Amino acid sequence: GGELSRWSSPADARSAGVSTIYQHVPLVPTLSVVENVFLGAGGFRRIPIDAHRQLNELCERIGYQIDFDAVVGGLPIGVRQMVSILQALVYGADLVLMDEPTASLDEQEREIVFDVVTRLSAQGTTFVYVSHFLEEVLELCTDVTVLRDGRVVLDSTTEGLTPVDLIESMTERRRQPASEAADTRQGSVSAAPLLEVRGVSTTSGVTDFDLNVAAGEVVGLAGLLGSGRSELIGAILGSDRRLAGEVLVNGEPVGKGPAQAVRSGINVIPEDRWHQGLVALMPIWKNTTLPSLREHAFGGCITRPAREVDVAFGAIDALGIVCSGPEASVTELSGGNAQKVLFGRCVVSKPKVLLLDEPTAGVDAAAKADILELVRTMARAGTAVVMVSSEFEELLQVADRIGVIREKSLVAMHDPDDLSVERLLALVDPGIAEAEAA
Repeated sequence: GGELSRWSSPADARSAGVSTIYQHVPLVPTLSVVENVFLGAGGFRRIPIDAHRQLNELCERIGYQIDFDAVVGGLPIGVRQMVSILQALVYGADLVLMDEPTASLDEQEREIVFDVVTRLSAQGTTFVYVSHFLEEVLELCTDVTVLRDGRVVLDSTTEGLTPVDLIESMTERRRQPASEAADTRQGSVSAAPLLEVRGVSTTSGVTDFDLNVAAGEVVGLAGLLGSGRSELIGAILGSDRRLAGEVLVNGEPVGKGPAQAVRSGINVIPEDRWHQGLVALMPIWKNTTLPSLREHAFGGCITRPAREVDVAFGAIDALGIVCSGPEASVTELSGGNAQKVLFGRCVVSKPKVLLLDEPTAGVDAAAKADILELVRTMARAGTAVVMVSSEFEELLQVADRIGVIREKSLVAMHDPDDLSVERLLALVDPGIAEAEAA
């Protein structure tokens, strides 16, 4: 409001009418939704007496319903992100800082966020909106600032700008958006399946799941948030306990559990890279060689740090990871470079099967293009790839086949040449197709 402000803590900023929605959701996993939303409310009680009423009114206002008493640690990452949004909005802030608020949301939940921003901004709330989804920026924002290497390279109104304009500013070189990019899919797919999933059912609700993926093939899995996309990845990896069925790699059964899957040549890049993929307390070199320590150790048991550092140097150079060196902490990296460390881990361990769960979530346009090219490169080297993505344009760009996921089941398999983004969205959500027909 024109007044110089200096705050000693985030609580002071919140008291002054500033709320922040963080990219990496800072919620307490052992507390319920309502306890997290009102965390830090102060007073004698942990949550206000009328907390449920306040939260219910907010949910009705933004058009999103959730179980207030559900434990946050058991919720999918997209739902946890919505909890953090409720947490920021419940106090009626005048200024809301949003850092990648839709990175983990499906299309329907993104629309809810758009509606909230549009409605509240019309009522006088100011938003600072950080996003790698360039169409979102141009749709929602009146002004845009592009940063490159910590410096402002573009400061303009959004009127007349296109995603290509923003990409050129971000990267210093012309990159085509996914919808205009040349098809990178290849035709060198082996006829015999490398990965076979036969009748797998798990404790997470996956039932009678079948899937075959050949060497050199990328199979995309498309579904809305809550459809069971991540659960199907967990069923293959063995992170969800199998009640029935089997998984085979090169015709050999894979034992139950992630450790057995890794020994059989299966690697995974999980949806939540900070909690399920990277070890924040370890430097880049340790994160890079973590799944393949035996290969870099004397006798398979005595580690050789110098050898591991050399391996990490190679991964940093090959993948273009921007960092101060292999000794740097992964927490110092941007989202795109942190994701490249996970891919570097896979390149080093040379998996037969690679499972990707939202591999480009929360990364910028340049890193996204690099990651998608890396996916195709690994496929060309003979890896069988299974890729889950909320970005249907990405699946159409890189996948050789696309499976439709609904209610934790694979219900159909399609050739990408027969699909468009709109057609794929209608397939994963029949309600959209019915509404359009009506």
